[in-house]
Amino acid sequence: MTVKAYGAYASDRPLQPLEIARRAPGAHDVQIGIAYCGVCHSDLHQVRSEWAGTLYPCVPGHEIVGRVVAVGAQVSAFQAGDLVGVGCIVDSCRHCQDCDEGLENYCGHMVGTYNGPTEDAPGHTLGGYSQQIVVHERYVLRVRHPQGQLAAVAPLLCAGITTYSPLRHWKVGPGHRVGVVGIGGLGHLGIKLAHAMGAHVVAFTTSESKRAAALSLGANEVVVSRHPQEMAAHANSLDFILNTVAAPHDLDAFLRLLRRDGAMTLVGAPASPHPSPNVFNLIMKRRTLAGSLIGGIPETQEMLDFCAEHGIVADIELIRADEINTAYERMLKGDVQYRFVIDIATLAESAGA
Repeated sequence: MTVKAYGAYASDRPLQPLEIARRAPGAHDVQIGIAYCGVCHSDLHQVRSEWAGTLYPCVPGHEIVGRVVAVGAQVSAFQAGDLVGVGCIVDSCRHCQDCDEGLENYCGHMVGTYNGPTEDAPGHTLGGYSQQIVVHERYVLRVRHPQGQLAAVAPLLCAGITTYSPLRHWKVGPGHRVGVVGIGGLGHLGIKLAHAMGAHVVAFTTSESKRAAALSLGANEVVVSRHPQEMAAHANSLDFILNTVAAPHDLDAFLRLLRRDGAMTLVGAPASPHPSPNVFNLIMKRRTLAGSLIGGIPETQEMLDFCAEHGIVADIELIRADEINTAYERMLKGDVQYRFVIDIATLAESAGA
């Protein structure tokens, strides 16, 4: 079947309306009518070939929510009309240790929702800036939020699980002091999640103007990291730091804030490397510097259920499909609070699609 989409034919060309083919649902497939798709900074990197290996036409989008349209004959967990989501993963090898443990995100053969290898035309996956998508049932997630929150649920499928997974892995909970570095698309959800888990949350920002916003998101304290005295007041005080900043910066400034055996996990992906941290800031307090990549399917479902239970959604700006190029430029300037989400219904009105 042919559906309308928004994508690019080259790295130096804007996104534009186009038509793409979707396979008919197989025995284990779920066909989804997409209602909303979040806009991730990864979309911009990939479509503009800032990350290697972009395949064109490139249709981005891996923060997908909508309703089931049809299911294959062997599908029992979903039926037409169900509210569902699709995140960053649409396939994996399904038999390695990572897949067996529900950590498909670390499978060496994980297939991304766009720009991944597939037998479907055109030979690579096409993402959620489109009217429909067909996905194997294993990679479809149930959405339990009310319909009215559906647009704001979409960013949970990437930004939400990216921040939830390290908080869960390092067992953040009551009695923990947790730092969240950066108050943006990832960081604002990190604050909400850590607060809901019962931690004392210290938000770090370079902008004085974000103090009130961070407190409203659930932070107990806000530190402007450009102020040395504010940083020094938190030395050796934090159990865990979630670092969401996607630009190179001084990691030592934050490592010094960790208690003995504390950990800082990086989830932001800068285009160039961070300056190397001083090893003494690690060995003198047995601190850990780590990274984390999205999450597996079971953990992503756990995250969605947790967010539904606690009323957590992203703070979003809803846009039309034909506003995506402007949104990319605004995103580069940090001019969004805190995630763009495309109203996929507007694809039908896109001229030339």
